[in-house]
Amino acid sequence: MASVRIREAKGGDCGDILRLIRELAEFENLSDQVKISEEALRADGFGENPFYHCLVAEILPASGELLGQGIGSKIIKKVAEVALDKGCSQFRLAVLDWNQRAMDLYKALGAQDLTEAEGWHFFHFEGEAMRKMAGK
Repeated sequence: MASVRIREAKGGDCGDILRLIRELAEFENLSDQVKISEEALRADGFGENPFYHCLVAEILPASGELLGQGIGSKIIKKVAEVALDKGCSQFRLAVLDWNQRAMDLYKALGAQDLTEAEGWHFFHFEGEAMRKMAGK
């Protein structure tokens, strides 16, 4: 079984964070939607007023099959701990409709599926739509 250490990310982790974002996007067939650079990640997450917080899971040994070893549960539990420590009353996760394994994990940990329960749909604005709204 793999040993997992979860810690706050540092600016020096941005290269690995971007690699993982790209790997996840490829897994989800959304590679064309990754439009961020390592420099932007560093500026947005590790500047004076960060837009995001990031945790890093260091997994040893990092080879072989990692599914089913409880790593996802450990990460989400750490996110809950950090969120509560920072005064958050909730955190939200997004998952594609075909990723049943992730949905089952979130539900098993006590998450409520807002699509099922309340009919929520998530939207985002980017690029031209943002510029148009902002008059730029």
